[in-house]
This record gives sequence, C-alpha cells and structure tokens, in this order.
Amino acid sequence: MSEVKKIATRASYGSALVELGKEHDDLVVLDADLAAATQTGMFKKEFPDRHIDCGIAECNMVGIGAGLATTGKVPFVSTFAMFAAGRAYEQLRNSVAYPHLNVKVGATHGGISVGEDGATHQCCEDFALMRAIPGMVVMSPADDIEAKAMVKAAYEYVGPVYMRFGRLAVPVINDRPDYKFEMGKGIVLREGKDVTIVANGLCVAASLEAAEKLAADGIDAKVINIHTIKPLDEDLIVTAAKETGKVVTVEEHSVIGGLGGAVCECLSEKAPVPVKRIGVNDVFGESGPAVALLEKYGLDAEGIYKQVKEFV
Repeated sequence: MSEVKKIATRASYGSALVELGKEHDDLVVLDADLAAATQTGMFKKEFPDRHIDCGIAECNMVGIGAGLATTGKVPFVSTFAMFAAGRAYEQLRNSVAYPHLNVKVGATHGGISVGEDGATHQCCEDFALMRAIPGMVVMSPADDIEAKAMVKAAYEYVGPVYMRFGRLAVPVINDRPDYKFEMGKGIVLREGKDVTIVANGLCVAASLEAAEKLAADGIDAKVINIHTIKPLDEDLIVTAAKETGKVVTVEEHSVIGGLGGAVCECLSEKAPVPVKRIGVNDVFGESGPAVALLEKYGLDAEGIYKQVKEFV
C-alpha cells in the first residue's frame, strides 16, 4: 500500500478544528502544552484568542473545558490519550460526563503506534475507560477523511465525546463519493460469507488488506469499520454474525474492554457465535518503531491474516 496517500489522523484533527473554527465562533480549543504534537497548533495560529494552553495540567484543562461549556462554548480539550483518558479520568467522569456537559476530547497518540515514546505513553486502555463512563460517546477514525467527518459530527452532537487520533500516518481508504459518516453507525467495506472482521482505527486498512490475502486462500471475509465504539451499531454486528457465523474484532487497544469487549457483550446476548479478539493481549507496549511494533503485536495485515485464517 506504499502508493496510497497516508495521513496521520492527529493532523486531520488539527485541520478539522481550523475549518470548524471558521464556521463557528463558539468553538474553543484547549491544549496541555502539546499543541505541536496534537496538531492543535494549526488552530492556535488561525484563532489565537480561542486557543488556551493550559500547560502540563490535564485535570485542570478538563475543568476549564467544563466551565466553558456551561457558558455556551463548545470546548475541544486536547492531549495525548494516556493523559486524557488516564490522568484526567476523574474530571471527565465527574466534571464533564456526570452533568452531561458539551465537552469534546481530542485524544491523540493512542495505542502502540505511538512508537518510540514507549509503554508509558502507549495508551491501550482508553476505549475501556471511556466507554464505561455513562453518556460518553467513544470514537476512533480509520483515516483522514473519517477523522475530519468525526470532528464535525462531534461538534454537532450535544454532550461529551471522546475521540482517539493516531500519530502514525495511515492510508486514506474512504476517498469515495458515497462515503458517509454517521455517529453510531458502522460501515460495511467488504462483503463476505465466511467470517466477519470488525475493526476500527488504523486496523481497518490492515483488515482490508488481510481480507484480500484470505480471499486468495478461499476465505471470504466481510469487513466492517466500527468507528463508533459507543454507542455500538449492534444491529449491524448481529446481522453480520448471523450471516457469517464467526466474528473477529481487530483494534489497537487491549483485548479487554474495548471494541472486542463491546462486540462480545452484544453477541453473547443477541447472537452467540464464536468470536476472536485481536489486539494487545493484556500487556504494556514497548519502545520501538511504530510499524515494527504493529508487526510484533500481530496488528499488521500479515498478522491479522494469519490469526483470522487460524480461527476460521
């Protein structure tokens, strides 16, 4: 896929904020001394009066965001996923979600593809933490186009939203006229009858590539992009499970509590079928090149292909 255009979704986040900022004066952006990394520096350059650098004080940043939301502003609080979901968890739970305030969280640098920053910064628990909070919407885009559409949808939605963006440049796969983003609705990218692969984030492109490899072996895989982990598109997942009889989830997150957990919870109640969860297997990450880490943890196309083939 070397010829395919690749863009990091954190850059898409920055670009989307600028475009939305031109249309909506109530949009404000907060960052925790990471504007260059989260790409909110783009917004700061364009709208310096609507960008607040809160310093390395993520908990305080979320509190400021909550306060701004009570005045009618639409704050996007931005930092690394580890600090947004981890360090500021209590503030997101009690100051934002409990009163159901209109605060959006732009969490960049999620998963092991953070690479050389190492285990402390490779947050593979954020989906689990955020989806356990009542009323919190949890999303992870597959590419640049989806990321920009997601940010727009988050602005239009009234209530707390958590969005995870990546550091690694990923293939643009949604560059087509019929693409439509709808919060809470999955997208079937490939039809198949033998197994359903449900993925999100950078694992979507890898899953599509894995499906092509499986096809060469006579295995027909259906591929679904579940960009919204909560609320989950249960109808689509149940229908696919009944059609193919087996489901594989793929995510750059712990196999505990994220997309895999959500899908298993749904299917155990509504359509019990064998499910395999591909992700980070209850371990911390490690320092190393992002692509090499994805390969080591079986989250590249080859790794997904081998695991799905063995499962089927």
